[in-house]
Amino acid sequence: MIAARVRHDRDGQAAVELALALPIVVMFVLGAVQVALVARDRVAVELAAREGARAASVSADPVGAATAAARRATRLEPIDVAVELIGDAVRVTVRFVDPTDVALIGDVIAPVALQASAVMALEPPASGAA
Repeated sequence: MIAARVRHDRDGQAAVELALALPIVVMFVLGAVQVALVARDRVAVELAAREGARAASVSADPVGAATAAARRATRLEPIDVAVELIGDAVRVTVRFVDPTDVALIGDVIAPVALQASAVMALEPPASGAA
């Protein structure tokens, strides 16, 4: 009789433990999702810088070519593209402020500033190319 009563008292223990642990688990999962999104955007910013540098290195108008290529390479908006001519090379720097907008986590973590640079040697445009 006493054993049955003790067992009956423990029936709700799992539900209480779940109720206590679930919010913490949900926060960890949402935090992992936010980290994955920032990592994805970091890769996109690096790709945009690399594509911009490549386009600038072979163009007669490095600034225009780099900006257009960087914007084509990613869907992130707004990105800031800076082009710097360094002797016989070009450096393209792309900046993006990644909003942390995953539910609950976005209120806790500030927006993340991402920046990537790529440097490539200038290649003179082919003369007489049509």
